[in-house]
Amino acid sequence: MTATSTTTIDPPAPPTPLSAIDFARLGPPAGSRLLVAGGCGGIGRGLVAAALDTGLEVAVMDLAATAERHQPPSGAAFYPLDATDEDSVQAAFASLTERWDGIDAVVNLIGYANAAIPLTELTADGWDDVLNGNVRSAFFVAKSAMPLLRARRGAMVLTSSGLGFRGMAGYGPYTASKAAVVGMTKTLAYENAPDVRVNAIAPGAVDTAFLVGGTGRVEDDAPQRSDLAPLIKANPMRRLGVVDDIVGPILFLCGPAGRWLSGQTLHLNGGGFTP
Repeated sequence: MTATSTTTIDPPAPPTPLSAIDFARLGPPAGSRLLVAGGCGGIGRGLVAAALDTGLEVAVMDLAATAERHQPPSGAAFYPLDATDEDSVQAAFASLTERWDGIDAVVNLIGYANAAIPLTELTADGWDDVLNGNVRSAFFVAKSAMPLLRARRGAMVLTSSGLGFRGMAGYGPYTASKAAVVGMTKTLAYENAPDVRVNAIAPGAVDTAFLVGGTGRVEDDAPQRSDLAPLIKANPMRRLGVVDDIVGPILFLCGPAGRWLSGQTLHLNGGGFTP
């Protein structure tokens, strides 16, 4: 008679009790710690201002040169970083841990688009530049931020784009990079649940310097693109997005009202693209 072995499966741990939601405040509770990577850009500045106005503790990470042009408010701590350089990201987070032992929410707005060039005419350096700026940077920031988010069961928001789903002629590396961010969002959400929620936003055309290259890559008075009229006409709302259109949904994803959302991409485009 042969002895048989049995495998004991431990029961799942009981879920963490859920706190009540204040439906008058869908963003993070006052006193929550928010890190905004790319906080000196157009959307970043709006998010930082709104977070401070609602009583959050805020830290900003961005290029030192960008911070010189768009200095974070006095209420926000600033940490310089080049998000495409792993050593720079690690140094910025090492400095941040001297201030905070955990983070409630991380929003990564770092990234930029390429000039419109067909893929068959694009150089390898041109391809790498955009992929590094949008994907490599998101990987480095997520890797350094995750332990701090786990410490407080926080939330992360990454930035994709509608072009990551439908593409556009001339923007091959941008499309590829933003599609990669969506895949990264899903993976991070699975790997870090239930401790950390991870979602992405996918904005359409928003009226910031990003439309002409991105904060830190163009002068503040750079002329507006000449091809925006068709985008406006084609949008059901008949306008470009504005910063506040993006800030509100980000705060929602970071707060307790979004606690059942993870691994998702929220499209913010006025109905111009509905996948």
